[in-house]
Amino acid sequence: MRIALTFIAVSVSLFAQGGDESLVARRKRLEKELQSIAIVERKVMVPMRDGKRMAADVYRPKDTAKKYGTIFVRTPYNFNFWDVKIGAPADMTSQIQAVKKGFAYIVMNERGHFYSEGNYDILGMPLTDGDDALSWIAKQDWSNGKVGTIGCSSTAEWQLAVAARAHPAFTTMIPQGFGAGVGRVGPYYEQGNWYRGGAFQMLFAAWIYGEQNQVRPMFSPDTQHADLLNASRMFDLAPQMPPVDWAKALWHLPVQDIIKAVNGPRGIYADAMDVETGGRMIQRAPNDAAWYRGGLWHDDKPINIPGFWFMSWYDVSIGPNLAAYNYVRKTARPEIANQQYAIIAPVAHCGFKRASEDTIVGERNMGDARLNYDELTYGWFDHFLKGEKSETFDKMPKVRYYTMGLNKWQTAEQWPPEGSRTQTLYLASGGKANSLYGDGTLTSAAPSGDRPDQFTYDPNNPVLSYGGNVCCTGNAVTAGAFDQRRMEARADILVYSTEPLKEAVEVTGPIEVTLYISSDAKDTDFTAKLVDVYPDGRAYNLDETIQRVRYREGYDKTVFMEKGKVYKVALSPLNTSNHFAAGHRIRIEISSSNFPRFDRNLNTGGNNYDESQGVIAHNTVHHSREYPSSVTLTVRR
Repeated sequence: MRIALTFIAVSVSLFAQGGDESLVARRKRLEKELQSIAIVERKVMVPMRDGKRMAADVYRPKDTAKKYGTIFVRTPYNFNFWDVKIGAPADMTSQIQAVKKGFAYIVMNERGHFYSEGNYDILGMPLTDGDDALSWIAKQDWSNGKVGTIGCSSTAEWQLAVAARAHPAFTTMIPQGFGAGVGRVGPYYEQGNWYRGGAFQMLFAAWIYGEQNQVRPMFSPDTQHADLLNASRMFDLAPQMPPVDWAKALWHLPVQDIIKAVNGPRGIYADAMDVETGGRMIQRAPNDAAWYRGGLWHDDKPINIPGFWFMSWYDVSIGPNLAAYNYVRKTARPEIANQQYAIIAPVAHCGFKRASEDTIVGERNMGDARLNYDELTYGWFDHFLKGEKSETFDKMPKVRYYTMGLNKWQTAEQWPPEGSRTQTLYLASGGKANSLYGDGTLTSAAPSGDRPDQFTYDPNNPVLSYGGNVCCTGNAVTAGAFDQRRMEARADILVYSTEPLKEAVEVTGPIEVTLYISSDAKDTDFTAKLVDVYPDGRAYNLDETIQRVRYREGYDKTVFMEKGKVYKVALSPLNTSNHFAAGHRIRIEISSSNFPRFDRNLNTGGNNYDESQGVIAHNTVHHSREYPSSVTLTVRR
């Protein structure tokens, strides 16, 4: 998802820039080109089964003697062509390219956004909206009955659950940066990136602020289409949201009042608003039944259409994304399982096309991370929507992933790549692993005796998020790799590092962190961050995770701690592909906060979302043969 309402979310593989040309001049030029090659129908109101209508723009080739496959984009974001103020939606290159290549192209707003009627809920509920849109497309006299979807972020996330409904027109999908559509899969109970390890991912407070526009002007259902089209030249119905300094706003307690505190609209974040799927999302537990009544896809829903899955290492949801891809490969019908392909790029959320010859993500140079995404996506659509033979598709590896540090695209036929093995490193210290200057180490065997490391976690002074695998928090957190030494100077971060590596190690795949912990609080969090340490000391973050201890025995129950008792806690897995060169160190950071990426545990054992006061927790990490705290890497030689 994206807090900025730009149309890059619509089709990351079909986008171009306009140079020095003014936006108005560019819009006029592209519109002229589009009108010369396409039949253009804007503000088409597509009926749903409950009587509500969804607004769509339709673009198709002028040759009416043929039938066409359709590239379908459904989004909560603004695509009003006439509003030059918002920039990217006035760029018609996606539509022009699709029509030139012989496809119809349709972009539709989700329920409750702009000209689409009804009230919005996450992922455009109800799911039948997806069915009804597909049925409408397939019935058009210009349609060949085949529909393929594409889009990034909120323009991708709805695709999975609708694909699982097996609509006959839904032929293939290209979901990109789709994590907020994944509910429960494998070890991940994130419920659409709402949680990680039971902790609230605060991006949603910022993102929903601009999306839960339940009270808004609408046109009468009997408005003539010509009047509606003319009105769209004057009114795009975009909410005029005051800017928010989210770096400050996300500190507000209680968490359930964050949007209220910045004078945001009422809606699904903390108000019921009469939505069908449960309302008051901030109050839901990670396994609340309401998560399973909405638009999320879960791993009890088989998907049986070909999929081309786009992911990125510095996105908010690489773990659930990979788990979803693997699930479909394992559970789909054999011929469909063999038609699942993935790309994993070294960029931030929806940043695929922003890769360059020198791709910088945060502060780290990832090298030349470009791919010809237009060739890949249109080769895919040629094959599945037209039935044409595609050399691009025929030669495509099942998984194409980028290994950071090596700065190279690699390929595999499965994930993790074949030939991978696990390597476990154990946390050890003399009891003073606090900060970069402590004595924490990673060793090949657990220490014989327990010399635990202790630190104080104060919710009023949390460890601040610095870079990371995140999106959509406004100005609060910048995604990417940053030198973590400024954070590692804190005494409430435990730092464990290997000796300088004698030989290079490629870590490609999941990373599992298991801790043995104790605390004087009923509940607290533990965080982990995997770091590549250069010989000169630079320490670049790779992935990060968190676990709310009350959910250590499962997300269907809460189990609080007893003071001083030692508990085993398995954190939600991390994921990466990184080449640790000889002379580098592998590092793991352990703490109890990563804010505002995740909400602060107030340590009381209460609801957390409705609390304004916390208590200080004195937390301990144990490491010994009896308590073998460890990190298990997936390694390729």
